[in-house]
Amino acid sequence: MRKLVFIAAAAALLGGPAIAQNNNDGNGGAAAGMAGGAATGAIIGGPVGAGVGAVVGGALGGALAPPPPKVVTTVQQMPPPPSVVVQERIVVGQPLPETVVLTPVPEAPDYSVAVVNDQRVIVEPRSRRVVQIIN
Repeated sequence: MRKLVFIAAAAALLGGPAIAQNNNDGNGGAAAGMAGGAATGAIIGGPVGAGVGAVVGGALGGALAPPPPKVVTTVQQMPPPPSVVVQERIVVGQPLPETVVLTPVPEAPDYSVAVVNDQRVIVEPRSRRVVQIIN
């Protein structure tokens, strides 16, 4: 059992993020994460590792893709939207509460911005998931 947990952790750390970074269109992150996780898991733990890696990589694949540098620069140069205070901790990969209003990023319809708890965050608007926190 410990070997299985180790394989899952290794696949998550090595497989998902490395492959997921190729996903800038918001559509293929889970598939890319599954492929990367399966490949890494197979190397580490054989067939069982491939299965576990695919599941873990698929779960993490879409959430870890950072926005393109142009989007980050645009968000940094935009006037900030009003700040909202929420009780939840803001975490990359987790959705923002429905009470947070998202402002579209000009010329980048796949991204929105919000200021939550005095932190500017870049968000994938369809899922409301935080893709980057800008300090």
